Amino acid sequence: MDNQLDAITTIFTEFYYWVTIPLMFLIHVGFCMYEVGASRRRNHMHTLMKNSMIIPLVTITFFFFGWWLYWALPNGPFITGGIEWEAAAANSPMSNTMATNLDDRITGVFWAAFLLFSWTAASIVSGAVIERINSGAFWVLAVVIGSGAWIIDAAWGWHPQGWMVRLLGYHDAYASGVIHAIAGGFALGVLLVLGPRLGKFGADGSIRNILPHNPWMVAVGLFIIYTGFWGFYVACNIPLISPEGIGGVITGETWTATTIYLTPTTLGAITFNFLMSLSGGMLMAFMVSKGDAFWTYSGGLAGIICASAGNDLYHPIQAMLVGCCGAFIAYKMHYWVERTFKIDDAVGAVAVHGYAGFAGLVIAGFLLWGHPAGAYEGFAAINPLGQLAGAIIMFGVLGFLPGFLVAKALHAFGLLRIPREIEIMGLDFQDMTIQREAENEVRAAKQQLV
Repeated sequence: MDNQLDAITTIFTEFYYWVTIPLMFLIHVGFCMYEVGASRRRNHMHTLMKNSMIIPLVTITFFFFGWWLYWALPNGPFITGGIEWEAAAANSPMSNTMATNLDDRITGVFWAAFLLFSWTAASIVSGAVIERINSGAFWVLAVVIGSGAWIIDAAWGWHPQGWMVRLLGYHDAYASGVIHAIAGGFALGVLLVLGPRLGKFGADGSIRNILPHNPWMVAVGLFIIYTGFWGFYVACNIPLISPEGIGGVITGETWTATTIYLTPTTLGAITFNFLMSLSGGMLMAFMVSKGDAFWTYSGGLAGIICASAGNDLYHPIQAMLVGCCGAFIAYKMHYWVERTFKIDDAVGAVAVHGYAGFAGLVIAGFLLWGHPAGAYEGFAAINPLGQLAGAIIMFGVLGFLPGFLVAKALHAFGLLRIPREIEIMGLDFQDMTIQREAENEVRAAKQQLV
């Protein structure tokens, strides 16, 4: 650090990202509560352990190769250039910056912020497949999306030099597509192979509504996700940077906060737009679902996700209206897909994250048409066609396709789904049996003593 201003900026940035990490940890806490509340009693511990083991598995794999991919592949590679070996080397597991290092205070917290995004992507998939997937198979899928698919799409569309930003004018400031559409598409690909829960659909094609065992836990889980989403939004920004540090054509004259694309923004902007999109989503979901609590709260999440692509630039009223669109699309699409294709998405994850995220990208292409997508000269401007292409890449190419193919491979080896008899008895059956045997032994010992 050359001077006191640089030192203050560095330490502030370090603390800024560090604060976002425990906030985003709440997203994972919320997902765990949400999924356990949505599952039936005989599947609680399986559901909880399936999701919580994302933490060590994705963390370790993201350290060893996931983070490297973000820095190595912004050019595709071989679309706008080759592999960025030099930038990637500084973020490889053997680099000096990927360890205790007083000369680099930022890499650790920036890596961790992206890691929490990885957990979120995997957790979105986790909710959709509860009560029937083999834990080991899910953990393979979690690593594929958490340390592979999503970070490649981040390199393409969420890196200031990403080829999608440069050529398509792709803009996704708070990850409608980069996290949510890809996770929704990935979950849909898995569900197509995995199949519905036993009893979800009758022999005549009728649909049975499997209600959450604990609606209160689901509601509290969703509110915790809202809270963690604040950290998610803040982590998508760079807190303070000089015009010279940006080095582009959209710099302004003063030090500023920027989006991930290095375009100027403020925390005030996202505060307005986060709350307005949340409110629009909740109101619309309340109306369209006729007051259903599950969809009212899920609709708030869909509203935020739909507006996230452009929430750095929207007017708050625009954010509210886009949030309304997201909730409406998520609700209607969920039940249409369920009826038409017999897809059993246990918590509406594909709809809330995937369909709302896809729609948000397309809407942003029209509302922000002509605005610069990035900070650098020669980049394409935001446009409807580029956003549509980006949405297809996120949801379909990097989301649905890997999810479907890996699930197909796991299914071919008989590893994807738990046996039918275990699903009927409950995934916690073995643990419950051991627990009952232990309790009976204790009772028998007490009786002998008496």
